[in-house]
Amino acid sequence: QVQLVESGGGLVQAGGSLRLSCAASGRAFSSYVMGWFRQAPGKEREFVARINWSGGRTYYADSVKGRFTISRDNAKNTVYLQMNSLKPEDTAVYYCAAGFDPTAQAINEYAYWGQGTQVTVSS
Repeated sequence: QVQLVESGGGLVQAGGSLRLSCAASGRAFSSYVMGWFRQAPGKEREFVARINWSGGRTYYADSVKGRFTISRDNAKNTVYLQMNSLKPEDTAVYYCAAGFDPTAQAINEYAYWGQGTQVTVSS
């Protein structure tokens, strides 16, 4: 089992940047595929990005490709989401999640979730 805690959210102007962190506690962080999801008000939670166990393979939603970068540091039990060129439509609560399937994009494919961190992008 793993516990996840996100941080780094906040208020930023359009075009700005934020880096989210997700610290994991528990066993064998490096054995988990890690993902980031987001949920805007009134909308369903959606996939943003994922990274495999070693960090050598990443995958992004089309809406963030080229602007967001997911990375991980297994020595620090932490996964990151660097968000650049932010847009108002990126406003959402961002969640990190841990799973086992390196192709996972659906919510039910991830076993563990953090509590979320709010990102607000002003125009």
